Amino acid sequence: MTEQNFNFPSELRLKKPAEYKKVFAKPVKSSDTYFTLLAIKNDFDHPRLGLAIAKKNIRKAVHRNVIKRAVRENFRIQQESLGNIDIVVLARREAVDAPQDLLRKSLEKHWLRLVSRCDSCS
Repeated sequence: MTEQNFNFPSELRLKKPAEYKKVFAKPVKSSDTYFTLLAIKNDFDHPRLGLAIAKKNIRKAVHRNVIKRAVRENFRIQQESLGNIDIVVLARREAVDAPQDLLRKSLEKHWLRLVSRCDSCS
């Protein structure tokens, strides 16, 4: 059995504005009540994650941080199955009141959807 790497190092993150712009330019989208995820293929051999949790949608920093932590944790666990895509996660107002397990299930559905949609695009 192979050992999986569950860490979340710096190279798995989108950091520069140009990297975010590239994803926002022509993304593959996946949306539901809690999140909108945008994705494109990248030139690396691993996925990268960017978070755009707007203060306009989620007022309190505590709530924004809880959502970010949940997204990062879920990404960290699922990263082996994602392939080489750049993903930006946008949260909606409804995510504040949602229980953690519901957010986790929502994100898992999004990951699967994005992987299948990005495989079909170039």
